[in-house]
Amino acid sequence: MAITREKKEALLVELKDIVSNAVSIAFVHFKGLSVKEASELRSTLKAEGVRYRVTKKTLLKRVLDADKVEGEIPSLDGEVAFAYLSKDAGDDMTAPARNLNTFIKKFKDKITFLGGVIEHRFITKEEVETVAAIPPTPVLRGMFVNVINSPIQKLVIALDAIAQKKA
Repeated sequence: MAITREKKEALLVELKDIVSNAVSIAFVHFKGLSVKEASELRSTLKAEGVRYRVTKKTLLKRVLDADKVEGEIPSLDGEVAFAYLSKDAGDDMTAPARNLNTFIKKFKDKITFLGGVIEHRFITKEEVETVAAIPPTPVLRGMFVNVINSPIQKLVIALDAIAQKKA
């Protein structure tokens, strides 16, 4: 079904606002997702503050060109959707890719990464997959604290062994 010119202009304004206010965007190709699977995907992403949007490729490309995103736009083949995290929803750049990655693993051939945008620069499919493998911020903080705590913990164990040996 064709979209009227007025509707396309309204979509362009909406997409421009989304792209300009997004912390990061992950583009995906989807085919064969059932309504139930798509609803599960959207609700899970929404719980993390990430939004999921299906749009016409021509409108999306026009917005990305107008927004002067650095680099070369990834190939947007087939049915295209994108997940994004807006600036007011958080600052975890990995959230869209990381959350989509769980569904890519779950739904195998039904959804795949195409590329993305981080810090106003296009990234490739491989880079999005790398970003998706980064743990969430709280987990990274915990890992950092563990790294800092490890030498202190080993020192205490060594001192305790010395104290028991002398006793």
